[in-house]
Amino acid sequence: MTPPPARRRRTAKGGTPAHNLPRRGTVRRAQAITTYGVGSLIAVDNESFIVSGLDHAEDSWRADEAPRVHERRLARLLDVNYFRLPPASDDDSKDGMRVRRFPLMHSCPECTELQRHRDFNPPEGQSVCGTCEVDLVPSRFVVACEAGHLDEFPYWHWVHRSSEQGATTTVRCGGELRLRSSGRTSSLRSILVSCTCEQAPQVSMEGSFRRSALKDLGLKCQGTRPWLGTSASAKGCGLPLRTLQRGSSAVWQPVLKSALSIPPWSDGRADPLAEHWDALREYDKREHVEIYLKGVFKGQCPVPVDEVMALLDAEREEDPDGEATRTFDHRYRALRNKEYERLRSGNDESEHSHNEQFICETPLGDQSVLAPLGVTGPMLVKKLREVRALKAFTRLADPDSTMESKEMPLSDSSLRWLPAMEVRGEGVFLRLDEDRLATWEKAAAVAARTERMRTAHQRVLDQRASDGAQAAPSPVTPRMVLLHTLAHILINEWSLEAGYPAAALRERLYTADDMAGVLVYTATSDSAGSLGGLVAQGEPEMLHRTVHSAIHRAEWCSSDPLCMETEVSGTGGTNLAACHACVMLPETSCEHNNILLDRALVVGTPDDPHVGYFAGVLNR
Repeated sequence: MTPPPARRRRTAKGGTPAHNLPRRGTVRRAQAITTYGVGSLIAVDNESFIVSGLDHAEDSWRADEAPRVHERRLARLLDVNYFRLPPASDDDSKDGMRVRRFPLMHSCPECTELQRHRDFNPPEGQSVCGTCEVDLVPSRFVVACEAGHLDEFPYWHWVHRSSEQGATTTVRCGGELRLRSSGRTSSLRSILVSCTCEQAPQVSMEGSFRRSALKDLGLKCQGTRPWLGTSASAKGCGLPLRTLQRGSSAVWQPVLKSALSIPPWSDGRADPLAEHWDALREYDKREHVEIYLKGVFKGQCPVPVDEVMALLDAEREEDPDGEATRTFDHRYRALRNKEYERLRSGNDESEHSHNEQFICETPLGDQSVLAPLGVTGPMLVKKLREVRALKAFTRLADPDSTMESKEMPLSDSSLRWLPAMEVRGEGVFLRLDEDRLATWEKAAAVAARTERMRTAHQRVLDQRASDGAQAAPSPVTPRMVLLHTLAHILINEWSLEAGYPAAALRERLYTADDMAGVLVYTATSDSAGSLGGLVAQGEPEMLHRTVHSAIHRAEWCSSDPLCMETEVSGTGGTNLAACHACVMLPETSCEHNNILLDRALVVGTPDDPHVGYFAGVLNR
């Protein structure tokens, strides 16, 4: 979403603006994590900018506009001390997210000159041609590599390439570039680039998006990082470059990691110790911890020593075996395992203070009504808090299919914090019956259908990875696809029956050999995510009606029989019986970007009804 244009803002008493730098539009806090984070391109009116890195954000982000957020388990996973909310954009705000102009190449629609923005001699604070006095147009094209670097499109090389050999000359001609549109079509063929040196013919942009287009010109990535204000590195990058539209989603994709606040870290009492846990973990004896706390807090520690020792014990219990050799994915799965255990065991409200941020209780109704459905263990999550942090970003490649080495950091120097947002809401947690699930998973038809999806997904991961041997393994299993599809049809059902927009709900999957659960919870911080009615849907009788209705609704799709009988669906064939008319959701609600879905594993197919886990429900 393009931010709105800058508004006229009230000034301070002396008439001086309340902020230091000129405003170039506004974005919401959530967008600063998910859409317009560090390294992304943002269009404001007729201008284009790139969001700057965080190297100087500690000084420019005021504490009252960008407060600290604490979530110990996620901070430990990401190796930081704390998180910060992106700065609010209020009338009395100082400075918000810093941006830099990018791309620098602009064209004038009047005189057709194509050159850097400063060479047009625009008036200060404006983006107009100094000669024609018309708005300049930022370059529509940029180039990027899979390592995350970003650069200007090489117009000069593109114009001066040899038509016979497909190469470019290295000697600059001294001419001026021109860009115009023939107006005949809206295709790249109508965008014409030329040079006044007359040594090169006028060429169109057609063919510039071919994978080998820039490689054929002898061009490789120079390692430029404009969001950090750095030009090409001394050694360069050397990876192949790809041409992209400036507004393409492939230009920037966030790497988001999230965690639920669960006991013993969910009451906020440990927040004052956020920057001291690494040091405290070095001490085993109580007296040593007490001496350290007295020295740090000048005598009076805000947290009793007994509580500190209990928290240290709890943190050591969460250490997976062989922590030093575990990958980031292993540690992230361990974090999910702890959430699953807590959601199963619950956390009764009557036993905690009003500061507790995680309240999970067993419903009072008769849960036996859910047994025929193969659903068990419903829990009412009356209060939860989720922290979502922007860890890094990628370009060209899907974040879920890349190695950590391809993730581009948010700053040039090492920081002990990351930008994040927090969501407070409620949810419903449920599990599938393990015995029934194990029997269903062993069916040959179920395994064969799932294997088709796993093979297709693994092929996509291998293609996106620079080294196929290091590609991430596909998470597809029968129970994973079943739980994922079930979460989608429940969200669709609640959006129809309970008044929630689908985009206001979000799934959180817990799937492994020893896990088979799903949490559906409010995912937005606005009024649509806090209506207060989601927990009521988790009462056994209400949940029974919801699941029963959702299964029957999923039995039919307006695109059937094409949807149910298709052999390939979704990106790279990673879906089977799934489309926007039946189970797909807004992508903000889905953990896997609307892939790895199959309605047939829920309700079965006309030819083989028993391939569906809930096939017995439909026969009643």
